[in-house]
Amino acid sequence: MKYNRKQATASWGMMAKDWEQGIDYARLHKERVKRAQEAIRHAGLGAVLAFNFDNIRYITGTHIGEWARDKFMRYALCPVVGEPMLWDPAPPAKRISSPWIADNVAAPISTMQGGLPLQLNIQGDFAKQIKKVLMKLGIDKEPIGIDLMELPMLRALEKEGIEVVDGQQAMLDAREVKTPDEIELLKMACAMVDATYVDIARAIRPGTRENELVAIANDRLFRMGSERVECVNSVSGQRGRPHSHTFSDRMIQPGDMVFLDIMHSFNGYRTCYYRTFICGEPNKYQIDAYETASKWISASIDLIRPGITPDQVAQVWPDAQEFGYRDEAEAFLLQYGHGVGLSLWERPIISKRYTGQNTPLKEGMVFALETWKGAEDGSGAARIEEEVVVTKDGCQIITNFPSDRLISCGLPGCEVF
Repeated sequence: MKYNRKQATASWGMMAKDWEQGIDYARLHKERVKRAQEAIRHAGLGAVLAFNFDNIRYITGTHIGEWARDKFMRYALCPVVGEPMLWDPAPPAKRISSPWIADNVAAPISTMQGGLPLQLNIQGDFAKQIKKVLMKLGIDKEPIGIDLMELPMLRALEKEGIEVVDGQQAMLDAREVKTPDEIELLKMACAMVDATYVDIARAIRPGTRENELVAIANDRLFRMGSERVECVNSVSGQRGRPHSHTFSDRMIQPGDMVFLDIMHSFNGYRTCYYRTFICGEPNKYQIDAYETASKWISASIDLIRPGITPDQVAQVWPDAQEFGYRDEAEAFLLQYGHGVGLSLWERPIISKRYTGQNTPLKEGMVFALETWKGAEDGSGAARIEEEVVVTKDGCQIITNFPSDRLISCGLPGCEVF
């Protein structure tokens, strides 16, 4: 089933060049800090202290690779006025690689996720470090937002008299609407998955295992310049109903439906991008499942425009019981929408599980819409996902590998053989 597809592709190459504008990274850095500070001001905070890797990148335009993610050994402070401050494990390198932050980078103080004993009072040293900076900025008496952190570090900040409040909402406010450069980076990330699905389609044949498709995706994406392949869901045959949300070593066989979700990042900007294939020719139940999933996602895409609410979009999807699940809690993530940017599951979140979301969609939002439908004979399931950019009067789709039909692979006479 085809929907009213308004397609959007990346405008520029992946490299910065002297003869073509392309991505303006200096502008990207400045606009992200400006939006963060506007959101912090609107929230009534003196600053946000960020430990979340994606918030740190948004604020400082710096990165240290994925090895340090979730270790709580890197943090950044975005004051409501002034330049951001970064505490990074490699300050000398950052002064060279990221000159815009060079005057505001120092070594962090970390308990290494509790690996260092509490009796060393490292958390107290950390709190004093932060208090000193806040006093220098004149905001030590103002509430300071935190996105996430270790409990002993939080208690140490409070012991220093710092008022700690939720800062994640301010950062999500800042990141909700994407800048033109962010949208271009998201398009490039999707284009890399477009290419990867060509390799996937060629590899689907009897005897190929789900994990081999994951390996192919990782290889292709890293060769094209991906900095992180967070996850590749690869699900075939009966493992797709109910959705298992992970890959295995199952061997693909003739007649199997095979769906994949590719989540990776290009210069920090992510994808969440499902496609479904069939090994051989589909039966009538598989065709019906795919057409139904396509109908549901079409209905939601056709609604997208500024002013529409997440609740209104979710209402075009079926109730959980209609596609074989007990309730909306167990069916969560199957008929689903979520913002995409430096991280997955930004705003908006679109689901029948969480109603009461009446904040209108805005021009410049980027999010994914995904649907799932099991084949009635139990032979598998269809999964389709599109990423869209909200435009002035509708939306554009930036996931461009074909989804208007169930692509047949792997056997003589198939579309892809």
